[in-house]
Amino acid sequence: MRQQAYLKAMGIDIWFRREVLTEDTGISPVQDGISLPEIDVLPSQGSDDLSGLDWQALQIRVSTCTLCELHQGRTQTVFGAGNQQADLLIIGEAPGFDEDRQGEAFVGPAGQLLNAMLKAIKLNRQDVYSTNVLKCLPVNQCESKSQEATLCSRYLKRQIELLQPRLILALGQLAAQNLLQSNNSLTELRGQLHQYAPTRTPMIISYHPADLLQTPANKGKAWQDLLFVQRTLGNPDKAD
Repeated sequence: MRQQAYLKAMGIDIWFRREVLTEDTGISPVQDGISLPEIDVLPSQGSDDLSGLDWQALQIRVSTCTLCELHQGRTQTVFGAGNQQADLLIIGEAPGFDEDRQGEAFVGPAGQLLNAMLKAIKLNRQDVYSTNVLKCLPVNQCESKSQEATLCSRYLKRQIELLQPRLILALGQLAAQNLLQSNNSLTELRGQLHQYAPTRTPMIISYHPADLLQTPANKGKAWQDLLFVQRTLGNPDKAD
């Protein structure tokens, strides 16, 4: 009953079979003269167990998520896109306004720069899978998004389980700290081969393309990170 009250407070509807209401909860299927419908129990959004969801079911779950306040300001969720058998998974921080309108990660100027970065190591966007830690547009781009990232992390974890990439490239400090559960700065985390613990997936940290547009001086460091990605994937001879 305490769990039911908690989910109700979060605005999550819980449906019971008629017999479940009577036998398991002690609640009569007829209250105040109103008969409750006999329907199947629907999975709660609050359930942490996403292990049985395939790509389509997971995307539907994300698209209807209301676990944090970010759902109030989104146009649509930004689930992710690309090759679902990709060796390389690229994870950014959060959707921007362009991503929110188009429903796809890394579009607009930052996406164009990412495309150019990938082409420099002989990869195209259709060769990789890209997504964000956050699936909704942040209300305030300048505020910390750590709490929302914690709620979204379970969706990201399931995406990684489904994809099983050989390597993760985390772009930006929010992505790096969330995936590594670390408070270290981006500068401290770059240049090392890390591991995403839940799936033991190797991971490299670099700058977000949006940050590179603001601070072009870091593009040289980002290029070194890309070469690191290429060496780790085992194609060192393909770079220009």
